[in-house]
Parts: sequence; C-alpha cells; structure tokens
Amino acid sequence: MAYLDWSNKKIESFRKALLDWYDQHGRDLPWRRDKDPYHIWVSEIMLQQTQVETVIPYYERFIKELPTIKALAECPEDQLLRLWQGLGYYSRVRNMQLAARQIQEDFDGVMPDNRSDLEKLKGIGPYTAAAIASIAFDQVEPAIDGNLLRVTARLFEIEEDISQPKNRKVFKEILDQLIDPQRPGDFNQAMMDIGATIMTPSNYDAHESPIKAFDQSYQRGTAALYPVKKPKKKAQSQEWLAYYIVDRSGNVLIRQHQADELLAGLWHFPLIKAAHAETIKSEGLVASTFLNYFTQLDQIAEQDREDLSRDFKVFLNSDLPMVKHVFSHRIWQVKCLGMVYQGRPQDLLDQLHLQDSSFTWLTVDQLTSYPFSSLQEKIMKRIKESDLLKDEGAGRRMDEKKSFDP
Repeated sequence: MAYLDWSNKKIESFRKALLDWYDQHGRDLPWRRDKDPYHIWVSEIMLQQTQVETVIPYYERFIKELPTIKALAECPEDQLLRLWQGLGYYSRVRNMQLAARQIQEDFDGVMPDNRSDLEKLKGIGPYTAAAIASIAFDQVEPAIDGNLLRVTARLFEIEEDISQPKNRKVFKEILDQLIDPQRPGDFNQAMMDIGATIMTPSNYDAHESPIKAFDQSYQRGTAALYPVKKPKKKAQSQEWLAYYIVDRSGNVLIRQHQADELLAGLWHFPLIKAAHAETIKSEGLVASTFLNYFTQLDQIAEQDREDLSRDFKVFLNSDLPMVKHVFSHRIWQVKCLGMVYQGRPQDLLDQLHLQDSSFTWLTVDQLTSYPFSSLQEKIMKRIKESDLLKDEGAGRRMDEKKSFDP
C-alpha cells in the first residue's frame, strides 16, 4: 500500500514547516552543540533505552573523562564501567569500546563517514549508523527510531505494526522521500523532537504541532490509534536473595559477576536465585544456602564444614520490603539477608575461591571505587535504611569501625 502521495511542492512545504519550527524550538542538548561524530555516537548509544534527562550528566562526565576515540579504546574496564554505572545495559559500553578499537585498527582512528562502514562497527545498527551519518556528515539517511516511527505512522495513518522489523521498509520508503537533502541531520533531529515533545506515546499536543496541517490522524481524529504496535509480553518475575556479609572488622564481602552472567563485570553482594521460599525463613537455611551455592562443600572435611557454618551469625528482618528491579525482559524481586562472618576472613575466601575466584573483602571506603549496577545501589540503599545488621552483636562490631554507608 502506498501511503505517500504528496506532490513535490507539498513535501517542500512540510520540510520548511518542520525545520522552521526546529530552528526556533529544537531542544538544546550538549551533543548538538557541535558535529563531532564521536560525541554524536556516544550520545546515541547512551540514549538507547534511557531518557534524555538521565543521559545528560552521564554524557558530560563520559566526554570529560574520555574525550577521544583513542581514550575510549584504551580505557581500563573498571573505569569504563564506573563511568556507565547507573545507565544499565552494560553491553552498550562494552560494544562501544570494541568499536573504538576497530576504528583505531581499521580506520586509522577516524570515525567512518558513511552508513555502510559505520554498520561494520560493533554495536552500531542501522539507526545509529544513519544518525551519525546524517548529523555528523550530512549524509541523506533517515534515522528511524521510535519517535520517527510514531510521527510518520500518525502523519499517514500507517496500519503496519511498528514492532515488526519487516515493516521498517514501509517507513523507510516514506522517509527517504520526506528527508531534506540539504539538512538531513536537522530533519532527523526535528522529527525526533516532535515525537519526544509533541507527538508523545500518550499524548498529542496538536496546538503546538508545526506539522498538524499535514497530519492525517489529526485531521481525522485517529491519532490515538497510531502507531499500531503489538503489546509486549509480560516480563517474568523472579525472586533472588542478596547476601550482605560483613566480617568482625566491618569489611564487606562482594563478588564480581562473570562474563556469562547478567550484569557481567559489575560487583555485587552475592546473589542467589531463591528456589524455595523456606530459605528466607530459617537462619540455618540462610547460611547453608549461601555455602551450598558458592563453595565446593563435597571437597571440605565434615568438621571444617561445621566450623564454617557456625562462623556465620544470621540476621533476618521479615518486615524488610523486597527490592524490585526491572530489566527489559524480567523483573527481579530481591530479599536482603544479613550475616556476620565471625571466623578468619581469609579462611572463608579460601573456601570460596576453590569454586569462584571473584569474591573479595573490601573496606567501606574501597566500595566507592568499584563499578556497581543500579540494582546493587538499590540493595545498598535498602540495607542502609533498614539497619539490617544493627543487632546487639553485629551492631557493636560494626560500630567499632566505620559504619557501612552506601
């Protein structure tokens, strides 16, 4: 079905109305203040799955710390993850670093200026390649993101489901004709701004729209029906246990997630998927569940196993609310559990390292220098609010040193 039947004159009028509005009302964003392709690339990757207001301070800090592609390529992983901490979807920044190294090796350290070469870089798909090519290099490429899909669907009452990749060609055929060949980057950003501020998913501020005269859904009162989009599947909920373990000196046990785990490379209190609800109702089960999961108990002498278990003092707070964390495809409900390890800290590490070398004890001051996920920050906040280990025994030991203050 052909949706675009405008004359060349009408297309020119549309471009003028859109770009005149953009010149007056386009959003003032830090990555729009120059046409540096590196800046545009960083911003586009950060903006995936993340709101503009959240991205701005992260972007400014990232560019300050890593001002060039070379600096990104050579950045140590821990520093890189710290700069990204709180944005989530950490594969984005790992792919950025891999792409930066590709640019150093394959393109002499210079960002490619065309969509075809840009798409060869790790983590850069059709949208990001088109955005960089059009904004930084004035290539006539429509950058088709959610905003452009929504605006275009309403302009032409497009019936194809935008969640189906096969339907992108319908939108591209239209936008290939609409895009302004003299100002392709501004055209894309103007359409993005219309979608973000006027034609939002839940609202259409028609009085402020500079393109309402061209909008079929506005003229027919059908804007609420577009874009057509199949509902997402409901995210699955999972229960997890977070173990907040301190030694008698107030040092904290943390673990780095491995490459094959969710949140890889980030540090967390030990996390265990809760297979049985009874686990969090019994002090004995709390300690044994941790040991069973993270140590090779079958390789430890029976007396040593008993000594290891006895060295844990468990504190349960049945009133402590679960921490809820939403990933794109799942929801984690996390119960926080507290234990004081009263034995020799190195003895516990030795047993843990037989199976998993990613554990370490940290002082409270050292915690601030390790990269954590936003889930871990939520857990630390909940523990601080609850005074989970402020029990008669644990409280004295914690107060001998600096209290844990995430």
